Order: sequence, then C-alpha cells, then structure tokens
Amino acid sequence: MLSPENRFKEREHFSKPLMEEFYTWLGSLREPPKSLMGKAIYYAESQRKYLERYLLDGRLEISNNRAERTIRPFVMGRKNWLFSNTPNGARASAVYYSLIVSARENGLNPFEYLTWIFTNAPNLGRPGYVAKTEDFLPGSTVVPERVFSPKPKSEKSEKYAWEVDA
Repeated sequence: MLSPENRFKEREHFSKPLMEEFYTWLGSLREPPKSLMGKAIYYAESQRKYLERYLLDGRLEISNNRAERTIRPFVMGRKNWLFSNTPNGARASAVYYSLIVSARENGLNPFEYLTWIFTNAPNLGRPGYVAKTEDFLPGSTVVPERVFSPKPKSEKSEKYAWEVDA
C-alpha cells in the first residue's frame, strides 16, 4: 500500500491531468441549461471543489465506501431504535454505537475499549487513572495494549485499484 506522500504524488501525476482534461471538455460543451445534459454539466461543475479534494491530501480516500459500510448496520437497524422510550435513551444508544464503531475502525476490541473507558471515566484526573478526556480517544498513547485487537500474522496489505505493480 502506498504511503500518503506517495499516494499524493501518484494523484498529482495521474489523476490531476485527467481531472483538468475532464473539466476542460465540460467547459467546451454548449448544451441548453434546461436539458438533461445541461443539468449534468451544471451538477459536475458545481461539485468540482468537492471532487478535487482528494487530490489535495494523500490521506483522503477517493470514495466514502468505508464510511458507508461502517454505518450500514446502524441504518439497517434504525427501525429497532424507533422504540427508544426517551430522547435521552436514543442519545445514549447513539453514543454507545459511536464508541463501538470508533473502536472497530481504529483496530480496538470494542468490549475491552468500553471496559477501559468505563473504569477510567469515573476516576478522571485521579492518580493512576486517565488524566484528561482526550486520552480516551482511540489514537491516544494512553490506551493500553490489551485494548487493541490482535492482528493475524499472515496479514497482507490490500492494494487499491489505482495502485499498479511497478
């Protein structure tokens, strides 16, 4: 897998010229604004600044498929949450769900992570416990090693479609 710096360079080399060529071609088209093609051109031009964002930073992904996959269980189960008795109950469910999904996305074991949070949160700032709320974030250096999910030894890095073997 490419590092963010190398991914940025590859995008500068391959994607940026294609993007510029596409928008130059769009600008050369003369279609009535009310036609379907005219509406498509307007839409593409109005979305340009959002589409080109991934060219600015190699850490950004081209699509939001990962985020879509992450929230799918929540969307599929939303009818179950219609029966939250109170707004506070619904808010609590959302907080727990956010913590669990954040743990998974950051390679943490959700059960161990929540156990660690619920042990430390009531004692915030006391000696021997977490000192500040930022320390509860998954990327914090204070998160103990036992909270991380073990990685398989034969893990191969997955290549993206835009990464070609040199």
